[in-house]
This record gives sequence, structure tokens and C-alpha cells, in this order.
Amino acid sequence: MATISSRIRRLNRSTLGKLVVVAIMMFGFGYALVPVYRQICEVLGINVITQKGEFVAAPVNSQIDKTRTIVVELDGNSQGPWRFRPTTRSIEVHPGELATVTYEVVNTQGRAVKAQAIPSYAPQVVTPHFKKVECFCFQEQTLQANEARQMPVVFFIDPALPREVKNITLSYTFFEIGGAIKAAAAPATGAVVK
Repeated sequence: MATISSRIRRLNRSTLGKLVVVAIMMFGFGYALVPVYRQICEVLGINVITQKGEFVAAPVNSQIDKTRTIVVELDGNSQGPWRFRPTTRSIEVHPGELATVTYEVVNTQGRAVKAQAIPSYAPQVVTPHFKKVECFCFQEQTLQANEARQMPVVFFIDPALPREVKNITLSYTFFEIGGAIKAAAAPATGAVVK
């Protein structure tokens, strides 16, 4: 019996020793994994958190076609009680480059109005290539009496635009919808009858 229990103890100590060695190796591997990962990423040039040198250059958008310049002419038409116009008449952009233009609207009436803008493009071949990221034309606009507002359009022109297109006209027609907005009724005053 004594030999069996001493053999089990020896076996338990041996197993415990192996488990301790495995646990230390796992801890060492986990600890060494961070610098090894950083070295691999630096060698491969992926997931680099910091750059060596004095400054970090801004990333380059490879989708911008710097070999072409497109002139975008801006136009505004209004059908209603306001003045509506672009704040600039034209802008030069490269295909793929993000650009912002601003339109100004002034409600000349003494009442609030709802309006909507509808864009159009010339030449017509441009339509699928003119990509708006942000535009006041995406939703109805409510203008208070005598309100003036600057409204941005953020866009880019798809680099797949045919090369023969050198000029684009972006035109908006701004028109009133739904008629005049009624003012909220004032609460009635008077005696309460019980």
C-alpha cells in the first residue's frame, strides 16, 4: 500500500510540475505576443499606430483624379415668395474630390412657408455621376417670416464620368409646397362654466 500511495504522490508532483511549467509558458507567450505583433505589423506596414519621423502626412485619397478638372456652374430658380441663389457662381473640382457649395434663401413674406428644392443637371449624362453626400434638397424646408438661411450641398463627381465632360451645371428649383403655414391658435380666454 505504501508503494502505491508514494507512486501516486510522485505522479501528482510530476503532473503539478508540468502544469506549473505550462502555465508559466502560457504567461510568457501572452506577454511576448504584444511586441511580436507590433514587429510583424511594422514589417508588413499594416495597422501601424505611430509613424516614425517628425510629422504624420495626411492620408491621400486615391480616388481623386488629379489629371482632370471639372467646372461646376451653379444656378438657382425660385417659384415662390423668396430670393434663392447660390453664394458662388462656379467651382472647380477634380473627379472624386469632396466639395461644398452653399445656396442662400430669403423668405420675403411676413409668414412662414414650406418649400422643397429639386435638383437638375446638365448635360444629362452627368446625373448618375453627381453624388450628393449632404443636401438641403433631401428634405422639406420650413422658412419663418423674413428668415434668411445658408444651405450647404456636399458632393463629389464620380471619376467614371466620361472624359469629354468638362462643365456641369447644377441647378435647383426652389418652390413652395402646401401653401401658407397656419400659426398656432392662441388659447381661448374666458370664464370657465361649472
